[in-house]
Amino acid sequence: MKKILGLVLTLFVIIILLGVLIRKDDNNSGYTFDTADIKPNPDAVAINKPYPCPKTKTIDGVDYLQSQLPVGQFGGEYVTSTIGEGPKTFNPFTSTDATSSTMADVMYDGLFTSNPMTGEVIPKLAKGVKSNKNGTKYIITLRKGIKWSDGKPITADDVMFTWNDIIFAGLGNTSIRDELVIAGELPKIRKLDNYTVEFTIKRPFAPFLRALSAPIAPKHYFAKDRDWQKNFDRFLATNTNPKDIVTSGAFRLKEYIPAQRVVFEKNPNYYMINKNGDRLPYINKIIYLIVGDINNQILKFEAGEIDDISLRGGDVARYKAKEAHSDYVIYNLGADNGTMFVAINLNNRKNKDTGKYFVPQYKQRWFGDRNFRKAIDYALDRQGMVQNIANGMATPLFTAESPSGIFYNKKITGHKRDIKTALAYLHKSGFRLKNGKLYDKYGNRVEIDLSTNAGNTEREALGVMIKQDLADIGIKVNFKPIEFNSLVNKITNSYNWDMIILGLTGSPLEPHNGKNVWSSAGPLHLFNQRSAADIKAGHIYPLPWEKRIDTLFEKGALCTNFNERKKYYDEYQQIIYNEAPIVYLYSPIRIYAIRRKIKNIYPSTLSGLTYNIEELYIDKEFKK
Repeated sequence: MKKILGLVLTLFVIIILLGVLIRKDDNNSGYTFDTADIKPNPDAVAINKPYPCPKTKTIDGVDYLQSQLPVGQFGGEYVTSTIGEGPKTFNPFTSTDATSSTMADVMYDGLFTSNPMTGEVIPKLAKGVKSNKNGTKYIITLRKGIKWSDGKPITADDVMFTWNDIIFAGLGNTSIRDELVIAGELPKIRKLDNYTVEFTIKRPFAPFLRALSAPIAPKHYFAKDRDWQKNFDRFLATNTNPKDIVTSGAFRLKEYIPAQRVVFEKNPNYYMINKNGDRLPYINKIIYLIVGDINNQILKFEAGEIDDISLRGGDVARYKAKEAHSDYVIYNLGADNGTMFVAINLNNRKNKDTGKYFVPQYKQRWFGDRNFRKAIDYALDRQGMVQNIANGMATPLFTAESPSGIFYNKKITGHKRDIKTALAYLHKSGFRLKNGKLYDKYGNRVEIDLSTNAGNTEREALGVMIKQDLADIGIKVNFKPIEFNSLVNKITNSYNWDMIILGLTGSPLEPHNGKNVWSSAGPLHLFNQRSAADIKAGHIYPLPWEKRIDTLFEKGALCTNFNERKKYYDEYQQIIYNEAPIVYLYSPIRIYAIRRKIKNIYPSTLSGLTYNIEELYIDKEFKK
């Protein structure tokens, strides 16, 4: 499922399950997919060295995950940062933004995760999985003897509760449930014993096993409240007492001070051990400093207050020049897996409470006009954005899939900025320029509000440039950055906006991850959002090309042949390019700096630098 990006990019690495045969992996005491039909992905390799995945090690009846990395030193703090106002929630099931999801991911594990170098699905809370020959039944064995942070056992009851009572029941963010509607039906799950569950699906479904990486919830924590379903959105809210929170991940919440910091401490019951049999993680605390903007983040890194930073294009050369004599090392992780774009609001519905349209009808005519949207597409100077904002460390983007993805449609080559073509599109729909100002055929001056999240200087710079670009075709743009949580609320609840500069997390290996965005009923269908009530009542009213995308995503997920799947996803990208409800801008190169004292770093183009946070340690003897 895609998430809205503030600054922190959560990389949802998803394997393409192209075959349905399962083979035993004796080295990992689990099961993996037969990947013979999977096309090689040039990005799914280590930058410096291959990461050896943990193996199952059973000691005194407990099925631990054992790290295969060099044994490190215990203790110390890892300090990182996040832009904006901090998390909206710590509940992984209600989160819709990347910052909140990052915080929740620190605390909660799923049944499976991904090999950070290849994207292959590997066990996490699960010990292993078996499938029938036609790929419609999955028997999943849990690790025995592992515990929640409060000492209670993690069992099949927690898995049943998570999937039946939370996800399939539609509580919180319904994206995961919506992605798993297979041939019109949700999977069925039954408990075989305390450590074994069986999932049954109607038809073979390529992304299924990877979807089971969703976090597992502690049943005893939620169900202790008789009205937990009604109060679900309040569970794990940011005002929850950290002592009350029960986790399965490597860390648990210790402290949250709004607008200042979030502090996590190690989970004493975490089920990963090192080669000596000592419980991980090595690091005692992870601290997220909540910084106001990117400039403040840079100041904190240069002052030694934080341990890592994502570098902007304009800063890379300066940092690289100092690297050899510094306490940090720089990594180039290749093309970003997420996307940066301008979304245009096609919503033509009324507010049921006020009876007024969310978007004025004269603006609905503009935004609903394909020619108008294509004019915006041709008016934007992507190459100028790459040079002036990304300092050349990016490439123009025209597709809904990142160039790093193996489903990227290379046939969509895009175009250069062309004011003449932009004006020709406008002329087709009756728009006219008068003294440099654009008017529609009814005499309305074309004036648009443009928003993005305040504090993200890259997006703020994009907003200024877009305002200037659209002025060249006579459109007046009122650009106003707003606080990130307010921006998310504006998109997902109010629907009262014109255009927004935004970013979404991405997967280089699984387009179905974006169904929550591209489905006409998706909870993150940004450009034509429907309310939950409308969706429940069947009042969807998708446009013809939205219906076609719905069909493409359904067929793409049910198909297990890579080449056939790619045809479906190529077509959806072509539709988005042709219709332009979202106009893509550029794809940046990911450059990170991290302190040399942080050890057990295995950089991955798929997963970043700190995906194995439980195995990282601080070299106490390191000196600059």
